[in-house]
Amino acid sequence: MSSPVATVAAAEPASTTFFSLQACAEPGVMPRVLELFAKRGLVPELWHSAVVRKRLTIDIEVAGLGDTADYVANCLRQITGVDVVLTA
Repeated sequence: MSSPVATVAAAEPASTTFFSLQACAEPGVMPRVLELFAKRGLVPELWHSAVVRKRLTIDIEVAGLGDTADYVANCLRQITGVDVVLTA
């Protein structure tokens, strides 16, 4: 028997969304960003973060978002400390 998450992932097209964020370098920013994907049962295929001059840059690659990618990007923009969210 397959899990519901695996069934949903198999039903969606294999689209990949790239997110690039600029935020304040605060300890709570990364967990809040990751939570948006975790509560949808998604694990980013790529996660790269770096702090340069007190600015946090996070690059994320996620497969399986489909039509919800724009919604997730808007949710990311609402996170305290996140200043810029770009998607591709």
